[in-house]
Amino acid sequence: MSKYTKEDIFRIVEEEDVAFIRLQFCDIFGIPKNIAIAASQLECALNNECMFDGVSVEGFVRSDESDMYLYPDLDSFEIYPWRPQAGKVARMFCNVYTVDGKPFMGDSRNVLHEVVKKAEKMGLNFKLNPEPEFFLFDYDDEGRPTNKTHEKGGYFDVAPADQGENVRRDIILNLEELGFDISSSHHEIAPAQHEIDFREEDAERTADMIMTFRMAVKTIAKKHGLYATFMPKPTEGISGSGMHINIIAHDKNGNNIFVDDNGGLSDIAKYFIAGVLSHVKAMTLVTNPIVNSYKRLVPGYDAPVNISWSSSGANRSALIRIPSKRGQDTRIELRNPDSTCNPYLAIALILAAGMDGIEKKMTPPEELGDNLKNATYDDLRESGLETLPMTLGEAIDAYQDDEFVKEVLGNSIFNKMLDAKRKEWKDFRTCVTQWEIGRYLNIF
Repeated sequence: MSKYTKEDIFRIVEEEDVAFIRLQFCDIFGIPKNIAIAASQLECALNNECMFDGVSVEGFVRSDESDMYLYPDLDSFEIYPWRPQAGKVARMFCNVYTVDGKPFMGDSRNVLHEVVKKAEKMGLNFKLNPEPEFFLFDYDDEGRPTNKTHEKGGYFDVAPADQGENVRRDIILNLEELGFDISSSHHEIAPAQHEIDFREEDAERTADMIMTFRMAVKTIAKKHGLYATFMPKPTEGISGSGMHINIIAHDKNGNNIFVDDNGGLSDIAKYFIAGVLSHVKAMTLVTNPIVNSYKRLVPGYDAPVNISWSSSGANRSALIRIPSKRGQDTRIELRNPDSTCNPYLAIALILAAGMDGIEKKMTPPEELGDNLKNATYDDLRESGLETLPMTLGEAIDAYQDDEFVKEVLGNSIFNKMLDAKRKEWKDFRTCVTQWEIGRYLNIF
């Protein structure tokens, strides 16, 4: 059932003195884009008549046309609490349509919508809750962001060691005004690293919430004179930032189908796990999309490296673990994604891979018994476990070889993502880093 009607939106805009509405969407990399309209143009937008030129949006341009239309999702209407309260600013997430009134499949929000529709046909309703991590760094004297901090806080520390406590508080208060149900927040392992978790929501709303979360964190951190970054590994020698994704599956009657009658994992849960593990290498280009993502996915830094699963909630070295809470709270936690991903595409692939496992009744590998948190790559090779791609280049190779990923993303997004990431990898490979200068210049 819809939350808002058109009449509701008109009424709220008038009653709340909303002056501008941002019609928001994103490119294939999850970078937010928007067209801002005055309240006087709201009727045009709600009638799906707002057109834009997609030629400059990454992944949107088509050879035959570039004119596209934004179809607002009325239920996503929210007023930004951090903007001025006289002449307020609201936003609605939009789906992108072509001039002939069809969903544009270069729009990642449409890709996720198609996966959700397939899940509904299978009698499945997925809910997800992400666990995004981020750093709060200082600006330099010229106002440019750095990866420096004066803070020395660690895991679960409190003020004054945790110097980001008030920033997190303001972020949470703003997010709650936007309808977030925040479950917890805390200082993470590394200095200046933080985590804020929100409770599970439907897949499409979760992706929207991740987009809003990233904007809110950056905006509010700046008000405190700090720079927030979701870069996975902004500083060497410390733990990086990830975004674990927890998944719950319900049937049409609202029953958790990842748990069996005895409180253990159901066969459906194991099929889902097997499906994700079978495609996870190829999906890594989307769930961990930048060169820097692979600086986090290394042994010894609380990030998954091996392709494995464990029903022991304590074994955090597995790629997939089953948290200890069971029964109706039984969920599957995927630990490799990071917050630089396009959440629509990442969630679409994860759910589609799990459903592929359910449809084909795939068998997962044997559970990981040992905790391999401190295992080296040599240890992992000796164990016989496969590993995630170690570089963006390896992720590209795995991605281009998996027809399943192409089927889910569609040819347009699949090929444009591949071309862009090949270029990014080439740029990185031809870049001479300070590490190389320091290592080799005085020797050779």
